[in-house]
Amino acid sequence: MPALLASVWRYRGFVLGSVRREFQAKYRNSLLGALWTVLNPLAMIIVYTVIFSQVMGSRLAGDGAPFAYSIYLCAGVLTWGLFAEITSRSQSVFIEHANLIKKLQFPRICLPIIVVLNALVNFGIIFGLFTAFLVLSGSFPGWAYLALLPVLLMLVLFAIGLGMILGVLNVFFRDVGQFFTILLQFWFWFTPIVYPVATLPAAVRDLLGWNPMAAVIGACQTILVHGQAPQWRSLLPIAVLAVLSCALGLRLFRRRAGEMVDEL
Repeated sequence: MPALLASVWRYRGFVLGSVRREFQAKYRNSLLGALWTVLNPLAMIIVYTVIFSQVMGSRLAGDGAPFAYSIYLCAGVLTWGLFAEITSRSQSVFIEHANLIKKLQFPRICLPIIVVLNALVNFGIIFGLFTAFLVLSGSFPGWAYLALLPVLLMLVLFAIGLGMILGVLNVFFRDVGQFFTILLQFWFWFTPIVYPVATLPAAVRDLLGWNPMAAVIGACQTILVHGQAPQWRSLLPIAVLAVLSCALGLRLFRRRAGEMVDEL
């Protein structure tokens, strides 16, 4: 591990330069530029707010604040977006950079790191604007806001580990990426993001215990909607799973890194 970190540090210029180039290339020749980072999730939030809050009459039990449901929705959609971007990009990162891997000698682990940093930049932009909205609307959760840091750290570690596992497996079995794309859609709707947990039947609520993202999303919603620290004990399984997934992803990557070049 120390040798791996040292090699990444030596190539930090390559990593940071790649993050900057990818961000610039994403919005090159675009009139609105980086504003699309905000518009895409904003459009999704508006649609879901109209459908679930206005048309279907969804409300948060015990919270009649005017922006409560919108904040609940933003907390879920934005947090899920970070997880989805890291895992979706990671599962195809080695295939997308096949030519680079074959032509240049550099630590391959830099590629997943670049994916994570790009996702964090995008997330930072829109979550910063969301935080500004919380402050201006008088809905800022106060000191409980700091509890987001360990919660988001668990999410990122879990996404990195899962993404690396998928990325390596997808090199050898291309169906993995297709399967995960479909799975991610079902996973989204099985996570209480656009609907309150209280609206679910008791039997379905019990099944949410098997969904690691439900605890993370729920913790973010508790912090941002109610201004309370989450129940840390409920996050223990996802914390353990995050560490295990990172360990497994790194082990799989180190064992198969040499073979990936031939497969690509």
